[in-house]
Amino acid sequence: MEDDDSSSNELTLAPPPPPRQASRRTTNVASKSWLVISVSGKSRIEEAGKHHIRRRTGIPGRDLRILDPALSYPSSLLGRERAIVVNLENIKAIVTASEMLLLNPRDPSLSPFVSDLEHKLCNLDHSNMRSNDNEGIEKSTEDSPTFQSKNGGTSKVLPFELRVLEICLKFVCKCLESEASTLEQEAYPALDELLISVSTHNLQRVRIIKSRLVALSARVQKVRDELEQLLDDDMDMAEMYLTDKHNKQHAEELEPKDDAEDDRQDTNQIFDEDGGSSRSSSADLSGQKPKVEELEMLLEAYFAQLEGALSKLSTMREYVDDTEDYINIILDEKQNQLLQIGVVMSTAIMLLNIGIVIAGIFGMNIDISLFTDGVPMQFNMTAFGVIAGILVSFTVAILSIKKKGLLG
Repeated sequence: MEDDDSSSNELTLAPPPPPRQASRRTTNVASKSWLVISVSGKSRIEEAGKHHIRRRTGIPGRDLRILDPALSYPSSLLGRERAIVVNLENIKAIVTASEMLLLNPRDPSLSPFVSDLEHKLCNLDHSNMRSNDNEGIEKSTEDSPTFQSKNGGTSKVLPFELRVLEICLKFVCKCLESEASTLEQEAYPALDELLISVSTHNLQRVRIIKSRLVALSARVQKVRDELEQLLDDDMDMAEMYLTDKHNKQHAEELEPKDDAEDDRQDTNQIFDEDGGSSRSSSADLSGQKPKVEELEMLLEAYFAQLEGALSKLSTMREYVDDTEDYINIILDEKQNQLLQIGVVMSTAIMLLNIGIVIAGIFGMNIDISLFTDGVPMQFNMTAFGVIAGILVSFTVAILSIKKKGLLG
């Protein structure tokens, strides 16, 4: 009994097991590789998920879906409050006022673009540093994008987001024009060879070239339409001035609150006196044309470049269509010749069958006096008569068919 009591005491005095901690459900958010390029041209690769990118750039989730390589979205340029979404061909990036985030940086086709972007931003940063030290060094527009005013004023350096946008457009236009030139060099010799020899191999080559031509024209058309849509809407272009919006917002934050309240009271008194409303005032403000001259001239330059590439592709498409029409005419002519040969052969076979019928009649096993009392001369006259009748009938039939216009 004492042993049982001691064992029971040990059981009661044993420390309770530690409580099981509730397992947290880990949500594995797929992170992607982003190449972050700063204003000075320095780059680094970061692994970031979509939630981090949204907090960092302030863009909605639907814009991130546009940049998803697994989804097929047309080319687009979207201006948001704090960023520009760039989806041009292989370039899928987010541009802010201070950095650029490039998706899928390990793509070999983007290596020239990344190196060119880093080189130009780095050169521009060095030129700005030298200009601050009062060392005026002239740089070409290729190394340091500048904007020359229409009024003939002094040129100034574009803001970071517009410089990056220009480099993106330049790379895309250069790639599209390069593909168009390569296709042009392959298309015209193949079409000329097809005109000389209509063969299965040549037809297959032209079919592949036409498929590439249609696909390339659609890609150029999409980029051109996007630029045209931006040029038609000044408010969309104004949304892309991220640096100006950031500076304006920063200045408003530094403005004293008392002055802001006095301004609000003054505006309210003016509205009360005039009997107007804030809605009408905002409408008047929104009716003012924003200053987007820099971006407008930039887009117009590349819009004209895309127009030239599209015109080249349209000319090539017309040449392909003309070649197809010519080949169809040749094939129709050959088909007509075959039909004429078929008519001649059918006429000849019909008349030959008539001669065979006559020969069959004379070959019947019937006892008549011609077979017993006849001479060889009669056989020769009959044979030659049947052959001559067939030839005369054939000649008459062909002449009548030609007279009706059925044979050339």
